[in-house]
Amino acid sequence: MIVAPVLLEPLRWWHIEQVVAIEADLFGVGQWTPAMFWNELANDHHYIAALAPEGDVLGYAGLAVAAPEAWINNIAVRRDRQRTGIGRLLLEHLLGYGRAHGATHSLLEVAADNGPAQRMYDTYGFEVIGVRRGYYQPSNTDALVLRRDERT
Repeated sequence: MIVAPVLLEPLRWWHIEQVVAIEADLFGVGQWTPAMFWNELANDHHYIAALAPEGDVLGYAGLAVAAPEAWINNIAVRRDRQRTGIGRLLLEHLLGYGRAHGATHSLLEVAADNGPAQRMYDTYGFEVIGVRRGYYQPSNTDALVLRRDERT
């Protein structure tokens, strides 16, 4: 359940500093760099920010659509706002966007040791279709590849 109002807006360049701070806290040395986010925006991938009313970034998510596929590139929620429904809100937005842009299925990768995220994806009908051994570096953590067929 979301405990405070959350606004969804397109991710903009001025959000990147806060996004990178969330990345550093959640992912440490495996975090995305500012340049990686700039590249995603420059390539017109769909990124969304979950904002507090005062404008603070609470979470963000992005995907790339190449119909019939939609690849969810990332979903992250600030540690102090996890388990409040923001991750679900972001995921539902991405799934809807993908469907609206011709995706018949959605894919993503999730760390094999990230049980909370895996449980959330399971409730949305994602199924494991593969494993990428040592995908996340430098931790050498495996990634589970998940897929969901979209309802029409």
